Amino acid sequence: MNLNKIFLIGNLTRDPESRTLPSGQSVSNFGLATNRVWADAETKEKKQQVEFHNVVAFGRLAEICNQYLKKGKLVFIEGRIQTRNWQGQNGETKYRTEVVVEGIQMGPRKPEQATEKEAPGAPAEEPTATEPVEEIQVDEAGEEIKTEDIPF
Repeated sequence: MNLNKIFLIGNLTRDPESRTLPSGQSVSNFGLATNRVWADAETKEKKQQVEFHNVVAFGRLAEICNQYLKKGKLVFIEGRIQTRNWQGQNGETKYRTEVVVEGIQMGPRKPEQATEKEAPGAPAEEPTATEPVEEIQVDEAGEEIKTEDIPF
């Protein structure tokens, strides 16, 4: 059995760029930044590593991304990893690895981001393309997990 599944929570690095394929299907491309924070084992100094991801959405998900996502916005992406290749103008083969969106949830919205077009009394939530994500409890005791403690 094989599995190609990715879950990312991060901030958009640029506004979504939209286009339409010859078939008429919508496509949206944007960048997503995720970070990892840890304390150096020797110095106890806080360290951070940032990863940048290329993200692509198709169809209705692309339309939702174009309508609601903006640079800097927090988003949860569920999808799969895909690598494309093509011939560049100089004949060189080029590669691009990207996350193909299969589900998306927008992060919390600040009160000043509410739009005036919402009906009075209507919920102020943005539409999501997946089921609600179960909240994960995090142990904030500050204990560091060591790789040798992981049973696999």
